[in-house]
Amino acid sequence: MPCIMGIDSGLTVTKAVIFDADGTVLSIARRRVPQLIPAPQHVERDMDDLWAATADAIREAVAACGRPASDIVAIAATAHGDGIYLLDEDKRPLGPAIVSLDTRAGAIADAWNEGEVGARSLELTGQRPHASAPSAILRWIRDNQPERYERIAHFIASKDWLRFCLCGTVGTDRTEASTSFTDVRTQDYAEEAFRLFGLDRLAGRQPPMSASTDVVGGVTAETARLTGLVEGTPVMAGLHDVTASALGMGGYGEGVVAVIAGTYSINETVSPAPKVDGRWFCRNGILPGEWNNMSISPASTANYDWFIEQFCAGAAQQAETSGESIHAIVGREFEAARQRPSSVFFHPYLFGSPFAGASSAGFYGLNAWHDRGDMVRAVLEGIAFNHRVHVDALRDGFAPTSARLTGGVSRNPAMAGLFADILGLPVTATRTEEAAAWGAALCAGAGAGLFASPTDDPRDLASIETTHQPDPDRQRAYDEKYRVFLDLAEAMKPLWPRLRRLGDAEM
Repeated sequence: MPCIMGIDSGLTVTKAVIFDADGTVLSIARRRVPQLIPAPQHVERDMDDLWAATADAIREAVAACGRPASDIVAIAATAHGDGIYLLDEDKRPLGPAIVSLDTRAGAIADAWNEGEVGARSLELTGQRPHASAPSAILRWIRDNQPERYERIAHFIASKDWLRFCLCGTVGTDRTEASTSFTDVRTQDYAEEAFRLFGLDRLAGRQPPMSASTDVVGGVTAETARLTGLVEGTPVMAGLHDVTASALGMGGYGEGVVAVIAGTYSINETVSPAPKVDGRWFCRNGILPGEWNNMSISPASTANYDWFIEQFCAGAAQQAETSGESIHAIVGREFEAARQRPSSVFFHPYLFGSPFAGASSAGFYGLNAWHDRGDMVRAVLEGIAFNHRVHVDALRDGFAPTSARLTGGVSRNPAMAGLFADILGLPVTATRTEEAAAWGAALCAGAGAGLFASPTDDPRDLASIETTHQPDPDRQRAYDEKYRVFLDLAEAMKPLWPRLRRLGDAEM
């Protein structure tokens, strides 16, 4: 019986998932991957450690799946997008990887966007530069680590490093190639983009671009020894994790916005032609003639995780003793708080925001009579409000009529309903286990001939999804709160840089 493997390497966890050809999960193995923070705004990871953790997860998944490794007919990886992974002439890591939470290049991106470079980048590549864009990070390396810059032989993305470790070939796919250096209209590399960003030396050194479903090599003997995979098992090019998540939850297509509530607020919709706007990235879709329009900020459920860690330690210990989940306890507090009026707001900008320049998180409207339930309500509403900032932008450009939600919050019916009320759209939550890994597996299966195309999902989606309609009364109330949320952001824009300077000052 054929089965397929999807590898999904996020910012903190790498995992290997083996699926039956009908989409059933046969086994999952996860390993944590530590982040390195050697200096403020620097977020890195050791590339060899990432591969060692991933190889260990693959070995466990293969051993646990109940099938011989020879049943695995294809493998594809997805991983966090943007950031940069560098190789030298010997195809060895050239220092630690710089991941997409890194903001060291923020000043470079801001300066570009204040001048002609940002405008030309939007016109040429379909996106303005940002702090974790490969273009900005490579320019920072050029300016601050010139010896390292001169030694760059290959620059790739996270999933491309895993592909190299699996099969020994260097390259990328269409979706990942378009993060900085492709022409938005031709969907191919543009030498002008390298000149625009002052990276002339790297023109011609870009990784070869393949379709996500293309076979790019076979599992090497060394990888087979490490993982238990069969030598020669086909490895496909894979795809960017944002696109993989939309594909895996059945939300990759026109007329629908895929909402991924994770570390990042990710909101995306597909179009048959490029449409450029500074509020979203217009990047390559999976197939030629498709564009995936992504409106993104690092401002989603990582804020909820922070709140749980900082404000719920005692309750978490009690929950562990009683065998109850801390999320269930906080969920009850959230539901109770929703039954009463509240003036409490939260900007979920611990790691960044959709707005240019400095930003920071904050509670507003908090009084002595408010409790933890009011605060968690504000956090969750703030996360949904921030997704609406992006969804409203996409509505202006593409007019989607429905949304599909994935991420940890999608498993909670109350949260899916909250998103429906705040977005003002029908929101479908799918019970998809490991959506990004399944998106990668769909590409692997299509490349192996199991599926006609990556969107030929064999599952009965109707049986694993629930659609939540917006409640008219709650929608009206949230429309008013959303306007206050935006007004607070406008009021804070001149203050956020001053707050950052205070944080940067030596006392």
